[in-house]
Amino acid sequence: MKQLLKYLRPYWFQIVAAIALIYLQVMTDLALPAYMSRIINEGIVGQDNSVIMAIGGQMLLVTLFGAVATIVAGYLAARISTGVARDLRSATFSKITSYSLTEFDKFSTSSLITRSTNDIQQIQMVVFIVLRMVASAPIMGIGAVLKAQQTAPSMSWMILLAVAIIFCLITTIFIVALPKFNQLQKLIDKLNLVARENLTGLRVIRAFTNEKHEEKKFAKANADLMQVNLFVNRLMVIMQPIMMLLLNITTLGIIWVGAKYIDIGGLKIGDMLAFMQYAMQIIMSFLMLSIVFIMLPRATVSVSRVAEVLDSEPEIHDPPEPKSYVEDNKGKIEFKEVTFSYPDSDAPVIRNVSFVAEPGETTAIIGSTGSGKSTLINLIPRFYDASSGQILVDDLDVKEVKQEDLRAKLGYVPQKVVLFSGTVSSNIKYGAPDVTSEAVAKAAKIAQASSFIGALPDKYRSKIAQGGSNVSGGQKQRLAIARAIVRKPEIYIFDDSFSALDFKTDAALRQALANETKGATVLLVTQRISTALQADKIVVMDEGKVMGIGTHQLLLKICPVYKEIAMSQLSEQELIDSMPGGKQSV
Repeated sequence: MKQLLKYLRPYWFQIVAAIALIYLQVMTDLALPAYMSRIINEGIVGQDNSVIMAIGGQMLLVTLFGAVATIVAGYLAARISTGVARDLRSATFSKITSYSLTEFDKFSTSSLITRSTNDIQQIQMVVFIVLRMVASAPIMGIGAVLKAQQTAPSMSWMILLAVAIIFCLITTIFIVALPKFNQLQKLIDKLNLVARENLTGLRVIRAFTNEKHEEKKFAKANADLMQVNLFVNRLMVIMQPIMMLLLNITTLGIIWVGAKYIDIGGLKIGDMLAFMQYAMQIIMSFLMLSIVFIMLPRATVSVSRVAEVLDSEPEIHDPPEPKSYVEDNKGKIEFKEVTFSYPDSDAPVIRNVSFVAEPGETTAIIGSTGSGKSTLINLIPRFYDASSGQILVDDLDVKEVKQEDLRAKLGYVPQKVVLFSGTVSSNIKYGAPDVTSEAVAKAAKIAQASSFIGALPDKYRSKIAQGGSNVSGGQKQRLAIARAIVRKPEIYIFDDSFSALDFKTDAALRQALANETKGATVLLVTQRISTALQADKIVVMDEGKVMGIGTHQLLLKICPVYKEIAMSQLSEQELIDSMPGGKQSV
């Protein structure tokens, strides 16, 4: 709740104004039964039309004043609740974007989406209802009790009995509802997860004809959510008729008992009707409170879930006193005895890795699936932090500089390419928004993307769907490579970024890249020997360890792991041709 109060503070003046207006509105509501009593007792019973007109005019003015106060209070409550929701969404999104991959492993994507949307929507609705109902219901309830006591003291016991019954009912429902609301938000998370998996994995599902299985999974998650929602909604549905039944029984009781008092001259007709109105106001105020008490548990769960995101500090953060890179540094990368374990993992994924990638050189990292190549690359931009050892960029530990400064040096093409909804041009310019159209076209040409872009109806203004679903895997990779090139970084990181390209395009791309990246540091993660063949240096990984470092020719002689990979991908003649002179023994 502290987090919610923090976001309510900027609106304290509007909150005070809304509560003041609600107070005025309640006071007018409480005054109306007294006016009605006077009209009946003094006007109708006394047959004095002038009294009826005078008191009726006053009643009309009070009603109009209350209506204006209600409208303005509702407007302020809406502004406050939507403003708080906007601020919470902004803060939550900002916090999520600061997360490292460790935090994304802790919170699932579907859960973060639910917390940023559904949970905040719940908070917004409850803030509005609290301002409108919680501010007015206690004042109205207490005021109506006092007014009823003044109007007909002899019948006050009836209201006290009704209030006691309502209080017991609300308490029971609150105890039953609280665990269900907690379960409800988790089920929404689960439903979002199933829906997201189905939408993102639609091609795989169809390829394996598993539509029926996925439909059953979604139907179960949907049914579970429906059952809990039904339970909660039934509580709400039961509450209203019980309240109305109680209100009607109380009204009948007031008429029954009041008629006897009127008959013996102990109560006036107008006072009995006013007492009835106060009884209705008391029960309605408790009905409003019951609605809040039903919604409050769910909002409490939502507040705690959003607060969990806001209170979660990223494990990777900038140092208190960051160092700065100097202008003449060119992107040297050095790993010193680097070991890394994923959170809650029993064994390290990378063990004691040491190598240097020099500017002006291409360093290829090769190994079988699961050897730790991509994990190693992810340590450079600090998507994760090394468990031990050092990673130096231009002789500065990556933990000693700002993440922004470090990543400004990088042109990164991930293993799983991500494109954003927009145009071809906006995707290429994503890392350098101010570059010219000529620079975009040049980067596309180097990335071997200009041919397929030229075939599109609107060329560089052609639309890219969310996730790049309207372009092929190879086209996505080439656009991602162009996005890295246009930034002109000091360090290029290609994480298996040529896997979807045919050999001809791969060769043309690497040749064009060699001219573009002169003087820069190029890190190339690959499983293809043909891609690593011309690298200045090859780092061979196996089970998280460096098994050999050198050129292709050297590694064929000294590294059994590399030789095994080479023999599995190249023919004997290709191996012979790849050696100096083409005749050395392999």
